[in-house]
Amino acid sequence: MNWLDYDTENCSVRRTLDIVGERWTLLVLREAFNGVRRFDQIRDHTGISDAVLSDRLRTLVDADILAAVPYKEAGRRTRNEYRLTARGLDLYPILVALLQWGDRYVADASGPALVLSHRGCGEELHAAVICTAGHELASAHEGEARPGPGARIAAP
Repeated sequence: MNWLDYDTENCSVRRTLDIVGERWTLLVLREAFNGVRRFDQIRDHTGISDAVLSDRLRTLVDADILAAVPYKEAGRRTRNEYRLTARGLDLYPILVALLQWGDRYVADASGPALVLSHRGCGEELHAAVICTAGHELASAHEGEARPGPGARIAAP
């Protein structure tokens, strides 16, 4: 396969980045995975502006990654909190991989600020690429790209 022979307009990476590739979006998702669901809490914890946070939340809700769930505190107006949907939960390995890469290459000299572990046994988590036969790839050199059913030949 010659990658340059194929059109990249139909690329799933590109389509995914159209949704989660904006600055701040992955940090909003980080907050959701860590149980921070309310607008003010997300804003205060990340330092994101109200306008940008509103835009990112709207994008994630429109993409069915987050669901806006109404709540009401006594004496206050109804507001939304943002909960991960099944699509959102499927992004967890991506966040784990980014955290793992960051811990390896750009962590503070004192070590990682966050450690993820398995609730069941307490061992640390790591992201892995595993084929359907169960083999874990040690590097990208063990994988290969092939045209899929949606591949399109690039126009000359």
